[in-house]
Amino acid sequence: MTIDPETLRQIELLSHDRRPLLVLDVDDVLLHFVAPLVRYFEHHGCTLRLETFRLFGNVFEIESGAALANERVAALLDGFFGAQTEWQTPVEGATRAVATIARTAEVVLLTAMPHRHRETRRVFLNRIGLPYPLLTTEMAKGPAIHRLRGETGRAVAFVDDMPHNLASARTAVADAHLFHLIADNSLRTLLPALPPDTAVAMDWQEAGAAIERALRS
Repeated sequence: MTIDPETLRQIELLSHDRRPLLVLDVDDVLLHFVAPLVRYFEHHGCTLRLETFRLFGNVFEIESGAALANERVAALLDGFFGAQTEWQTPVEGATRAVATIARTAEVVLLTAMPHRHRETRRVFLNRIGLPYPLLTTEMAKGPAIHRLRGETGRAVAFVDDMPHNLASARTAVADAHLFHLIADNSLRTLLPALPPDTAVAMDWQEAGAAIERALRS
């Protein structure tokens, strides 16, 4: 089970906690991502055509209509992460729901983004009332969740918008409670299949109550 070395370093800095564990994705779970990314691309003369649930191959120049090379899409995405505080906003209900869960559980944020943007996101999350430990990873999330759980056998819940991240968590932590939440529910029709035992929540009001029940089990 391979874990991102930098993510492992970040995990080892956390204090040991035996309470139930909630691991949360950030983009399109706690912060709006796709909608502000579309606006960011348009600001740079490009458009994202959401015909499939992927970036690469779906970004085009507005003026010429030409598809952007993967390298340019990657550069735009990196620029977006660098400027995230100017574009992203909290998902409705997230701050309140997570604060309620954090009264009785350990909450850790696990975001798939370049490590170099971690401090920018850390400062931003603190400012909007999400001060929980933040881990960045450039590899699969499952091994990080397994490491976070430790050897205690405590209850684990994981929330993400990407099916492959949920599948990675299921492989690494067989008894984890998986939740799918996405800020824009209209995108669900583009998604690949979720792991069969994933609970689907349409908003944070629904997700918060379901997560609390799962972590008590």
